[in-house]
Amino acid sequence: MNTLLGFPEGNVTIAFGTLLRRWRDARGMSQLTLATEAGISTRHLSFLETGRAQPSREMVQLLAGMLDVPLGDRNALLVSAGYAPAYGERPLTSPDLEPVRRALEFTLRQQEPFPALVVDGEWNVVMGNEASARIFDLFTDPVCDDVNVNVMRTVFCPEGLRRYIVNWEELAECLVNSLHRQVATTGSGAMARLRDELLAYPGVPSRWSVPDPTVTMPPLVSMQLRKDDLSLTFFSMITTLGTPRDVTLQQLKIECFFPADAATEHVARRLAAAAPQTIAV
Repeated sequence: MNTLLGFPEGNVTIAFGTLLRRWRDARGMSQLTLATEAGISTRHLSFLETGRAQPSREMVQLLAGMLDVPLGDRNALLVSAGYAPAYGERPLTSPDLEPVRRALEFTLRQQEPFPALVVDGEWNVVMGNEASARIFDLFTDPVCDDVNVNVMRTVFCPEGLRRYIVNWEELAECLVNSLHRQVATTGSGAMARLRDELLAYPGVPSRWSVPDPTVTMPPLVSMQLRKDDLSLTFFSMITTLGTPRDVTLQQLKIECFFPADAATEHVARRLAAAAPQTIAV
Protein backbone atom coordinates (compact mmCIF):
# COMPACT_ATOMS: atom_id res chain seq x y z
CA MET A 1 0.00 0.00 0.00
CA ASN A 2 1.66 3.20 -1.19
CA THR A 3 0.69 6.39 0.58
CA LEU A 4 1.94 9.92 0.66
CA LEU A 5 2.38 9.68 4.42
CA GLY A 6 3.24 5.98 4.63
CA PHE A 7 5.15 3.71 2.30
CA PRO A 8 6.77 5.51 -0.66
CA GLU A 9 6.95 4.04 -4.16
CA GLY A 10 9.05 0.90 -4.15
CA ASN A 11 8.10 0.06 -0.54
CA VAL A 12 11.27 1.65 0.86
CA THR A 13 10.58 2.16 4.55
CA ILE A 14 10.70 5.73 5.83
CA ALA A 15 12.04 6.42 9.32
CA PHE A 16 9.40 6.32 12.03
CA GLY A 17 10.14 9.86 13.20
CA THR A 18 9.68 11.24 9.70
CA LEU A 19 6.32 9.49 9.30
CA LEU A 20 5.17 10.59 12.73
CA ARG A 21 6.02 14.21 12.01
CA ARG A 22 4.21 14.06 8.64
CA TRP A 23 1.06 12.74 10.27
CA ARG A 24 1.25 15.33 13.04
CA ASP A 25 1.61 18.10 10.45
CA ALA A 26 -1.24 16.64 8.39
CA ARG A 27 -3.49 16.79 11.45
CA GLY A 28 -2.38 20.35 12.24
CA MET A 29 -1.16 19.38 15.74
CA SER A 30 1.78 20.90 17.55
CA GLN A 31 4.22 18.73 19.48
CA LEU A 32 2.81 20.14 22.68
CA THR A 33 -0.78 19.26 21.76
CA LEU A 34 0.06 15.71 20.67
CA ALA A 35 2.30 15.08 23.68
CA THR A 36 -0.37 16.35 26.07
CA GLU A 37 -3.09 14.17 24.52
CA ALA A 38 -0.81 11.13 24.53
CA GLY A 39 0.28 11.75 28.13
CA ILE A 40 3.99 11.98 27.35
CA SER A 41 6.52 14.80 27.56
CA THR A 42 7.17 17.13 24.64
CA ARG A 43 10.86 16.27 24.98
CA HIS A 44 10.17 12.55 24.51
CA LEU A 45 7.97 13.23 21.47
CA SER A 46 10.71 15.42 20.00
CA PHE A 47 13.23 12.61 20.52
CA LEU A 48 10.88 10.17 18.75
CA GLU A 49 10.54 12.49 15.74
CA THR A 50 14.28 13.10 15.47
CA GLY A 51 15.17 9.43 15.92
CA ARG A 52 16.99 9.96 19.23
CA ALA A 53 14.48 7.64 20.95
CA GLN A 54 13.01 4.34 19.81
CA PRO A 55 9.25 3.89 20.38
CA SER A 56 7.75 0.77 21.89
CA ARG A 57 5.03 -1.02 19.95
CA GLU A 58 2.49 0.36 22.42
CA MET A 59 3.77 3.90 21.91
CA VAL A 60 3.40 3.58 18.13
CA GLN A 61 -0.21 2.47 18.56
CA LEU A 62 -0.90 5.21 21.10
CA LEU A 63 0.38 8.02 18.88
CA ALA A 64 -1.32 6.55 15.80
CA GLY A 65 -4.59 6.52 17.72
CA MET A 66 -4.17 10.11 18.86
CA LEU A 67 -3.56 11.13 15.22
CA ASP A 68 -6.46 9.00 13.89
CA VAL A 69 -4.15 7.28 11.42
CA PRO A 70 -5.89 4.81 9.06
CA LEU A 71 -5.13 1.14 9.69
CA GLY A 72 -2.96 0.67 6.60
CA ASP A 73 -0.80 3.60 7.63
CA ARG A 74 -0.63 2.33 11.20
CA ASN A 75 0.98 -0.76 9.71
CA ALA A 76 3.46 1.53 7.96
CA LEU A 77 4.29 3.27 11.23
CA LEU A 78 4.80 -0.08 12.97
CA VAL A 79 7.07 -1.39 10.21
CA SER A 80 9.09 1.84 10.20
CA ALA A 81 9.64 1.38 13.95
CA GLY A 82 10.81 -2.21 13.44
CA TYR A 83 7.61 -4.06 14.37
CA ALA A 84 5.35 -6.41 12.44
CA PRO A 85 2.09 -5.01 11.00
CA ALA A 86 -0.88 -5.35 13.35
CA TYR A 87 -3.73 -5.20 10.84
CA GLY A 88 -4.56 -7.63 8.05
CA GLU A 89 -5.61 -6.69 4.54
CA ARG A 90 -7.64 -9.62 3.29
CA PRO A 91 -9.72 -9.64 0.09
CA LEU A 92 -13.46 -9.46 0.57
CA THR A 93 -13.64 -13.00 -0.86
CA SER A 94 -11.61 -14.34 2.07
CA PRO A 95 -13.45 -17.05 4.09
CA ASP A 96 -12.77 -15.05 7.26
CA LEU A 97 -14.91 -12.23 5.89
CA GLU A 98 -17.93 -14.35 4.95
CA PRO A 99 -20.09 -12.86 7.77
CA VAL A 100 -19.27 -9.38 6.46
CA ARG A 101 -20.18 -10.38 2.89
CA ARG A 102 -23.51 -11.74 4.10
CA ALA A 103 -24.20 -8.50 5.97
CA LEU A 104 -23.35 -6.45 2.90
CA GLU A 105 -25.56 -8.61 0.69
CA PHE A 106 -28.42 -8.21 3.17
CA THR A 107 -28.00 -4.42 3.15
CA LEU A 108 -27.99 -4.33 -0.65
CA ARG A 109 -31.16 -6.42 -0.84
CA GLN A 110 -32.91 -4.23 1.71
CA GLN A 111 -32.28 -1.17 -0.47
CA GLU A 112 -34.36 -2.60 -3.34
CA PRO A 113 -35.93 -1.29 -5.52
CA PHE A 114 -33.40 1.54 -5.25
CA PRO A 115 -29.69 1.30 -6.11
CA ALA A 116 -26.97 0.47 -3.60
CA LEU A 117 -23.25 -0.11 -4.11
CA VAL A 118 -20.31 -1.27 -2.03
CA VAL A 119 -17.08 0.49 -3.03
CA ASP A 120 -13.52 0.05 -1.84
CA GLY A 121 -11.05 2.68 -0.69
CA GLU A 122 -10.36 3.77 -4.27
CA TRP A 123 -14.06 4.03 -5.19
CA ASN A 124 -14.08 0.81 -7.23
CA VAL A 125 -17.43 -0.99 -7.13
CA VAL A 126 -17.01 -4.38 -5.45
CA MET A 127 -20.69 -5.23 -4.95
CA GLY A 128 -24.03 -3.90 -6.15
CA ASN A 129 -27.69 -4.81 -5.89
CA GLU A 130 -29.94 -5.63 -8.83
CA ALA A 131 -31.45 -2.15 -8.78
CA SER A 132 -28.06 -0.53 -9.37
CA ALA A 133 -27.67 -2.46 -12.61
CA ARG A 134 -31.33 -2.12 -13.52
CA ILE A 135 -31.27 1.67 -13.22
CA PHE A 136 -27.72 2.82 -13.95
CA ASP A 137 -27.35 0.53 -16.97
CA LEU A 138 -30.03 2.67 -18.62
CA PHE A 139 -27.52 5.53 -18.65
CA THR A 140 -24.25 3.73 -19.33
CA ASP A 141 -22.85 1.54 -22.06
CA PRO A 142 -22.44 -2.18 -21.33
CA VAL A 143 -19.04 -3.11 -19.90
CA CYS A 144 -17.24 -6.41 -19.69
CA ASP A 145 -17.70 -8.36 -16.49
CA ASP A 146 -13.95 -8.28 -15.80
CA VAL A 147 -13.71 -4.49 -16.00
CA ASN A 148 -13.71 -2.71 -12.67
CA VAL A 149 -16.23 0.10 -12.47
CA ASN A 150 -14.97 3.16 -10.64
CA VAL A 151 -17.66 5.51 -9.32
CA MET A 152 -15.55 8.63 -9.73
CA ARG A 153 -14.35 7.81 -13.23
CA THR A 154 -17.80 7.08 -14.57
CA VAL A 155 -18.99 10.48 -13.29
CA PHE A 156 -16.06 12.39 -14.81
CA CYS A 157 -15.38 10.47 -18.03
CA PRO A 158 -17.07 12.17 -21.03
CA GLU A 159 -18.10 8.71 -22.30
CA GLY A 160 -19.50 7.60 -18.95
CA LEU A 161 -22.43 8.64 -16.81
CA ARG A 162 -21.38 12.26 -17.15
CA ARG A 163 -23.25 12.63 -20.47
CA TYR A 164 -26.56 12.15 -18.71
CA ILE A 165 -25.99 14.09 -15.48
CA VAL A 166 -27.96 17.32 -15.81
CA ASN A 167 -26.26 19.00 -12.83
CA TRP A 168 -22.84 17.54 -13.61
CA GLU A 169 -20.74 20.58 -12.68
CA GLU A 170 -22.41 20.95 -9.27
CA LEU A 171 -22.07 17.23 -8.48
CA ALA A 172 -18.53 16.88 -9.84
CA GLU A 173 -17.25 19.86 -7.88
CA CYS A 174 -18.54 18.27 -4.66
CA LEU A 175 -16.80 15.01 -5.53
CA VAL A 176 -13.51 16.75 -6.30
CA ASN A 177 -13.66 18.60 -2.98
CA SER A 178 -14.30 15.32 -1.17
CA LEU A 179 -11.25 13.80 -2.88
CA HIS A 180 -9.14 16.80 -1.87
CA ARG A 181 -10.21 16.23 1.74
CA GLN A 182 -9.58 12.50 1.49
CA VAL A 183 -6.05 13.05 0.19
CA ALA A 184 -5.36 15.63 2.90
CA THR A 185 -6.61 13.44 5.74
CA THR A 186 -5.29 10.04 4.61
CA GLY A 187 -2.27 10.92 2.49
CA SER A 188 -3.34 8.21 0.04
CA GLY A 189 -1.16 8.19 -3.04
CA ALA A 190 -3.81 6.19 -4.92
CA MET A 191 -6.46 8.80 -4.16
CA ALA A 192 -4.11 11.62 -5.18
CA ARG A 193 -3.53 9.90 -8.52
CA LEU A 194 -7.25 9.34 -9.01
CA ARG A 195 -7.97 13.00 -8.22
CA ASP A 196 -5.33 14.17 -10.69
CA GLU A 197 -6.70 11.80 -13.34
CA LEU A 198 -10.20 13.20 -12.91
CA LEU A 199 -8.94 16.77 -13.08
CA ALA A 200 -7.26 15.98 -16.41
CA TYR A 201 -10.49 14.95 -18.15
CA PRO A 202 -11.77 17.33 -20.87
CA GLY A 203 -14.11 20.03 -19.63
CA VAL A 204 -13.05 19.86 -15.99
CA PRO A 205 -12.49 23.44 -14.73
CA SER A 206 -8.84 24.12 -13.89
CA ARG A 207 -9.89 25.98 -10.73
CA TRP A 208 -10.90 22.66 -9.18
CA SER A 209 -7.24 21.63 -8.93
CA VAL A 210 -7.00 23.67 -5.73
CA PRO A 211 -9.72 23.37 -3.06
CA ASP A 212 -11.51 26.63 -2.34
CA PRO A 213 -12.49 26.79 1.35
CA THR A 214 -14.61 29.89 0.72
CA VAL A 215 -17.07 28.09 -1.55
CA THR A 216 -20.49 27.68 0.09
CA MET A 217 -21.77 24.18 -0.53
CA PRO A 218 -25.46 23.21 -0.34
CA PRO A 219 -26.46 20.81 2.45
CA LEU A 220 -27.34 18.09 -0.06
CA VAL A 221 -26.44 17.61 -3.73
CA SER A 222 -28.57 15.21 -5.73
CA MET A 223 -27.71 13.49 -9.00
CA GLN A 224 -30.12 14.45 -11.76
CA LEU A 225 -30.09 11.97 -14.67
CA ARG A 226 -31.78 12.49 -18.01
CA LYS A 227 -31.74 10.39 -21.18
CA ASP A 228 -34.30 11.04 -23.90
CA ASP A 229 -37.64 11.28 -22.07
CA LEU A 230 -36.40 9.49 -18.91
CA SER A 231 -35.53 11.72 -15.94
CA LEU A 232 -34.45 10.41 -12.52
CA THR A 233 -33.10 12.22 -9.46
CA PHE A 234 -31.34 10.50 -6.58
CA PHE A 235 -29.50 11.55 -3.45
CA SER A 236 -27.18 9.17 -1.66
CA MET A 237 -26.11 8.20 1.85
CA ILE A 238 -22.73 6.63 2.59
CA THR A 239 -22.11 4.37 5.56
CA THR A 240 -19.04 2.49 6.77
CA LEU A 241 -18.43 -0.54 8.94
CA GLY A 242 -18.08 0.12 12.66
CA THR A 243 -14.80 -0.54 14.52
CA PRO A 244 -13.05 -2.46 11.71
CA ARG A 245 -9.76 -4.23 12.51
CA ASP A 246 -8.88 -5.01 8.91
CA VAL A 247 -7.51 -2.59 6.30
CA THR A 248 -9.94 -3.79 3.62
CA LEU A 249 -12.97 -3.44 5.87
CA GLN A 250 -12.00 0.03 7.05
CA GLN A 251 -11.93 1.25 3.45
CA LEU A 252 -15.30 -0.19 2.42
CA LYS A 253 -18.20 2.21 1.92
CA ILE A 254 -21.87 1.42 1.29
CA GLU A 255 -23.57 4.01 -0.91
CA CYS A 256 -27.37 3.83 -0.93
CA PHE A 257 -29.33 5.90 -3.43
CA PHE A 258 -32.78 7.25 -2.59
CA PRO A 259 -35.34 8.86 -4.90
CA ALA A 260 -35.44 12.63 -4.55
CA ASP A 261 -38.95 12.92 -5.93
CA ALA A 262 -42.12 10.87 -6.41
CA ALA A 263 -41.55 10.44 -10.16
CA THR A 264 -38.17 8.77 -9.58
CA GLU A 265 -39.62 6.48 -6.94
CA HIS A 266 -42.43 5.48 -9.31
CA VAL A 267 -40.01 4.64 -12.14
CA ALA A 268 -37.74 2.62 -9.84
CA ARG A 269 -40.66 0.56 -8.55
CA ARG A 270 -42.05 0.06 -12.05
CA LEU A 271 -38.68 -1.18 -13.35
CA ALA A 272 -38.40 -3.59 -10.42
CA ALA A 273 -41.90 -4.95 -11.02
CA ALA A 274 -41.13 -5.52 -14.70
CA ALA A 275 -37.78 -7.21 -14.06
CA PRO A 276 -37.54 -11.03 -14.34
CA GLN A 277 -37.88 -12.59 -10.91
CA THR A 278 -34.92 -14.59 -9.56
CA ILE A 279 -35.97 -18.11 -8.58
CA ALA A 280 -34.09 -19.69 -5.70
CA VAL A 281 -33.02 -23.29 -6.30
